[in-house]
Amino acid sequence: MDYYALDFGAAGDGKNDDREFIQNAIDKAHGDGGGRVIINGCRVYLSSSLVLKSGVELHVERGSKLLATPVLEDYINPNKGVKDTGVDIAGTPVTLKPSYAFIYAYDAENIAITGSGVIDGNCYAFVSRVSQYYVTGEFYPRPTMIYLEKCRHVTVRDITLTDAPFWTLHPAGCDDVLIETIRILNPLDVANSDGIDPDHSTNVRIIGCHVEAADDCICLKSSAGNMEYGPCENIVISGCTLKSTSAALKIGTEGTGDFRNVIVSNCTISGTNRGISIQIRDQGSVRNVLFSGIVIQTRRFAPCWWGTAEPITITSINRVHDKESGAIENVTFENITAEGENGVFIYGNHKVKNIKMRNVSITLKSISKWEKGLYDMRPGEGTEVKKLGSYAFRVSGVDGLYMENCNASIEKHDDFSGDVLIEDSSDVFRT
Repeated sequence: MDYYALDFGAAGDGKNDDREFIQNAIDKAHGDGGGRVIINGCRVYLSSSLVLKSGVELHVERGSKLLATPVLEDYINPNKGVKDTGVDIAGTPVTLKPSYAFIYAYDAENIAITGSGVIDGNCYAFVSRVSQYYVTGEFYPRPTMIYLEKCRHVTVRDITLTDAPFWTLHPAGCDDVLIETIRILNPLDVANSDGIDPDHSTNVRIIGCHVEAADDCICLKSSAGNMEYGPCENIVISGCTLKSTSAALKIGTEGTGDFRNVIVSNCTISGTNRGISIQIRDQGSVRNVLFSGIVIQTRRFAPCWWGTAEPITITSINRVHDKESGAIENVTFENITAEGENGVFIYGNHKVKNIKMRNVSITLKSISKWEKGLYDMRPGEGTEVKKLGSYAFRVSGVDGLYMENCNASIEKHDDFSGDVLIEDSSDVFRT
């Protein structure tokens, strides 16, 4: 059954807060056993935070927009308990679970967010300009656009998500999540506006999406704030187009839990500060990952952003001196073509094992005005951006490396040093 927001009293004028009327429609659909709440009429619906409930599909029609309120006090705070829902969630520090969420669900099942319309996070209400290269907020974290916690059988399809002030789509502790053919269009100067962040979630499929984000486009996490849930596992990412001022595809850096059984295929990455990044800084480990059929184009952005144009980077480094970072094992890269301002960088500390590269082609080419020959090892104990001279493949501290039909093309440049440099590694095979 369909439930129209206008029929419940929403104004859809972009000025008056329609939260009460949209929430009443959601509650009615939920109470009736499920249904579709429709944001329609080619209107702008300004709203405070909404709580999505079991059996409900929130559908934004083409031409309509759901616009997040600019008033911080009108956001749900998952840390301190959720008003109007009966859900009691113990308070946690601001850096753990999100402190503010626009669309929120907790312990719900069979929920969906769909439609050809737009959900707008109103990011510029929460940030100010720091330099010509980026803006950020006076508080952290800023509102997450969509936070779904401990939910089952989740679908997010076709919708356009734009102008997120912080992370855009954050499923945490969720199982059976389908994210399909959505667009995330965030400004490339709004810091921390990740695209899709599956966190301690299982059986996640991210298919056919386009993401532009000023931070990671798609980032698998095992955050400290959601450690009551299990590993991040059984993930499929396919057919996506990505552009980022940080990493397009990332595992970590928040890795207090494990990551395993991940397949990434048939994606293109363009105009990005980092292509594929596996960054382990906490106790969690990464095992059984396959990247295949990926085209990568990297370029340096301003030094305020993470990364130095590495198409592939793998690092395991202790975040703090008394907690050992986890292992990275059984990772395969095949049929990868990359062009940009840096090469593959693997810094393993002998915690990176059994890495396979087949048909990986790297072209070093100057594209931007920024300094070349740098490697970004942050964050972690004693880490920094180091000027070492760029190689197409630079490997250190790896136990088990197999390279088959890997090749390099290097444009003449003072900071492009060579094709392959392998140091302090064992069981290395090149064919």
